[in-house]
Amino acid sequence: MACYLHMLMHKIELLYEDDAVLVVNKPAGLLTIPDRFGNTKSVLYELERRYGRVLVVHRLDRETSGVLCFARTEEAHRHLSLQFENHTVDKFYLVLVDGGMPNEEGEIDKPIGPHPTIAGRMVIASFGKPSLTFYRVLERFAHFTLVEALLKTGRTHQVRVHFQSIGFPLAVDALYGRRSAFFLSEVKGKAYRAGKFSGEERPLLARTSLHAFRLRFDHPTSGERLEFRAEPPKDFAAALQQLRKWSKTP
Repeated sequence: MACYLHMLMHKIELLYEDDAVLVVNKPAGLLTIPDRFGNTKSVLYELERRYGRVLVVHRLDRETSGVLCFARTEEAHRHLSLQFENHTVDKFYLVLVDGGMPNEEGEIDKPIGPHPTIAGRMVIASFGKPSLTFYRVLERFAHFTLVEALLKTGRTHQVRVHFQSIGFPLAVDALYGRRSAFFLSEVKGKAYRAGKFSGEERPLLARTSLHAFRLRFDHPTSGERLEFRAEPPKDFAAALQQLRKWSKTP
């Protein structure tokens, strides 16, 4: 595990850097910040090792890949944090969900709060905080849908909980979905033949099918509207490639 995390630390791609802001492409499997259990290996840890003091503006779940921004000064941190609080930041995700969504676009406006009895799990609840997600269908497959989600709030597990609440959980989500990994045999069906010496089938995607692929915000110093993109990583792209090959809708 230590070697794997060390490898992930070196896979943090720098998308933008100046005196006020750092923007990176976070690999899946790496924490945004150290957790409460003493795991220090994180994007923040690596950035502080490279740049000195770095301030957290927002976070992505450990299993989620994609665009993250950090502040390098107190002033930049205040400015960026206010943008997130006022919902003027645009956070776009690629989401592969289970099932065929009936509508081409829509919104999910449901409050999200902590599960009353299960630690680490979130639920739709009247006592929760207002949460708003807009979505539009990008691509349809026989049993799955690729969706672009625009988050106007930033609640814990928002995308995962919102899509699960309307009957279309993420295609891969051990906590809220129907499977913890996505295998080629599931889409190829009878056409799938494991190699003679391959042994147990390895999953194409073994983490949540969620990628933060675009982020828009105003630069805290210049005021210029900036947009950053990160293409889906290899595991997410491989799953989509196989779905396009074997599971396109008629």
